[in-house]
Amino acid sequence: MSMQRILIVDDEETLCEVLKINLENEGYDVDIALSAEEALTYNLQDYSLILLDIMMGEISGIKMARMLKADVTTADIPIIFCTARDTEDDMVMGLNLGADDYIMKPYTIRNVIARVKSVLRRTSSNKMAVKPAEKPNVLQIEGLKLDLEFKRCTVDGEEVKLARKEFELLVYLVLHRGKICSREQILSRVWSDEVVVLDRTIDVNITRLRSKIGVYGSYIVTRSGFGYGFRD
Repeated sequence: MSMQRILIVDDEETLCEVLKINLENEGYDVDIALSAEEALTYNLQDYSLILLDIMMGEISGIKMARMLKADVTTADIPIIFCTARDTEDDMVMGLNLGADDYIMKPYTIRNVIARVKSVLRRTSSNKMAVKPAEKPNVLQIEGLKLDLEFKRCTVDGEEVKLARKEFELLVYLVLHRGKICSREQILSRVWSDEVVVLDRTIDVNITRLRSKIGVYGSYIVTRSGFGYGFRD
């Protein structure tokens, strides 16, 4: 098995070095970025997990997390927020963004290592059975195929014309197959570039998707009060 890679994004250089040494002692391959701006120059899809501080420079950890979750190539990378912001609202906001855990400073190295192992173990065991088809930029579930590079959807070999947000919504649901995604999560990932979006917008796009992708429309499930998902 290849070594799991972790990226630490924090503007406290000494803290980063201590975390790096201890995580490497646990067998991980660890890189450091002292700002979100620096981190965004890396090939982020190569990482198994990102440890992300909230309070940094011009691009905060919250903003960086939104950017990661809005990009289909990085949306599935687990994020653990490590921050001195310890209010309940901050924690809820971080988790609603899709973070997998939230560690408050000051923390012990032992606690961080335990959280990292727990998140990696959980996300590794819960990876959905979506396998690349012929090339890595294609998602396929039975006869439903999504080409992420050419933004093309086909059903049983026939191309289906999807609007941009319909395509992005379907990709997001497929990438999170077997999980119910809240409206807040969907809005922050798929409509992150919009100023004001109504909840009704999601409902309309879900209805259109179900009608356009034929028999696979029944794979999109609704859980009243919780959100939407793509069933196994």
